Amino acid sequence: MQVEILKPEAKHLASLLKRVVLFCLLISPLVGFSQNESKVSSEIDTTAIKIGEQIQYKITVETDSLNVVHFPEGQTFSPLETVEAIMMDTVKNKNKVILQKVYALTQFDSGAYTIPSQRIAINEQPFFTDSFQVKVADVVVDTTKQKMFDIKPLIEVEKSYAKIWKILLWIVIGLIIIGGLVYWFFLRKKPLTEEEKVALLPPYDRALLELKKLENSKYLIQDEYKKYYSELTDIVRSYLEEDVHVSALESTTGQLIAKLEMLKDAGELKLDDETLTQFQNILQTADLVKFAKSKPSTSIAEQDRKLVEQIVVKTHDALPEPTEEELLQTEEYLEELAKKKQRKKIYWAAAIFVGVLFLGTGLSIAYYGFKEVRDSVFGHPTKELLEGEWISSSYGYPPIEIETPDVLIRQEVDLPAETQELIKELQTFSYGSYVGVFSVATSSVTYKEETDPNFDAAITNTLGAFESLGVKNIITKQEEFATKSGVKGLKTYGTGNLKSPVSNESKKAKYAILSFGGKGFMQQIVITWEDGDDYAEKIVSRILSTLDVKTQT
Repeated sequence: MQVEILKPEAKHLASLLKRVVLFCLLISPLVGFSQNESKVSSEIDTTAIKIGEQIQYKITVETDSLNVVHFPEGQTFSPLETVEAIMMDTVKNKNKVILQKVYALTQFDSGAYTIPSQRIAINEQPFFTDSFQVKVADVVVDTTKQKMFDIKPLIEVEKSYAKIWKILLWIVIGLIIIGGLVYWFFLRKKPLTEEEKVALLPPYDRALLELKKLENSKYLIQDEYKKYYSELTDIVRSYLEEDVHVSALESTTGQLIAKLEMLKDAGELKLDDETLTQFQNILQTADLVKFAKSKPSTSIAEQDRKLVEQIVVKTHDALPEPTEEELLQTEEYLEELAKKKQRKKIYWAAAIFVGVLFLGTGLSIAYYGFKEVRDSVFGHPTKELLEGEWISSSYGYPPIEIETPDVLIRQEVDLPAETQELIKELQTFSYGSYVGVFSVATSSVTYKEETDPNFDAAITNTLGAFESLGVKNIITKQEEFATKSGVKGLKTYGTGNLKSPVSNESKKAKYAILSFGGKGFMQQIVITWEDGDDYAEKIVSRILSTLDVKTQT
């Protein structure tokens, strides 16, 4: 933004020059001049439009065909806005060429505007067009036919939770998948294999079933007597250990027979002497086969299996009926065994879930970084602002167009009496607070007199407000700043130390004060954020890239 300061003589001369230019526009809109045999002229199709209508601004260049011509680009017609630029006809006449370019210009605020002179470069030599004065009129509204309404107040809009719901949905889907895998592989009741079905049978039934399988085996046909007798004795010993509760698997033949005789004498096992003698003979035969490589006939081997089957049956019948207490103990044992199996499944499921969780977290940290994962899981105020739905709006008059993470709320400001005498109107909007994590505020001031704004005083007042809130060691820098449409202003920025009201710890904060203005008005934008907050830095960068101000009151 440019602010002109003219002496009285210069003002009179400028006014006279504007009248001459306007007179020339009315008489003949085509203005041309030549330099070094090149001619540049410009014209507009009208000097008065309504808000939103367009002006056709044509620039014509006549020069040598070998010369390089550069036309104006971008928003060089400010305060009018360039809608589009169209390259028109190119006419060649001997060694001369005539180039034409048409610009469509518009304005959405009423008032009198001056289109500045435009620079055209021919072989890097500058040529300038004349400036034009244009009037933009309001659209006439017939209030007798069109009913007028009061300005509607601000409406509270509920925050969108669409993104949060998406994240929760993905989390739920992930948990369902993990839970399904854990249930399928660990918790569900799988179909039992043949071996598992046999293992679940009572000892007596299992022993008879295994003896039947041994009968149908091919050990004897294949002359594998050692395997035959090993399996035969293992079956009967396992039965005795489970059903008779005698340590049979690790006992020698003599020891086992001695234990059975002690149970018989104690009345706990009702077996006759003949059965014990038959059992002893079978065990001794098995020992000879296994250790002395003895080889009985096939008929004896088959007879031994039948005798073992009879011994199992007689032993089962000889056992006393279990008491009610023993039955309860057995039932409790089975229940405890089932609970242990269930707990084991749960432990495995929990271990897999924790493993998947740690693996997913590790991969996420490796790909996104620890800070990103931490802030995504536990949340971060400025990250939520950055990734939320932004608001693009215009605030105050003259308007400040800005895009922010949330809507700015109008603030009522009490001005001292001496200040009220100077200010015609003050409009302030803000989000957050200077001592919070992040804040942005705008203010538009119009003065009662057409005076130049005092940027230094306004900036000093803002920095004073920082100090009153406890900000210390304020460092200040200044540089020129241009909005997205090219309006220039002053950017004041720096850092300061602020004590947290919660933890009483000192933290470093950053600030940016952007000042714009002209005759009779001033606009200011103030942004504060915590130093080292990467999300806040991105927010500020986006705000500044979308910032624009209107410079006409």
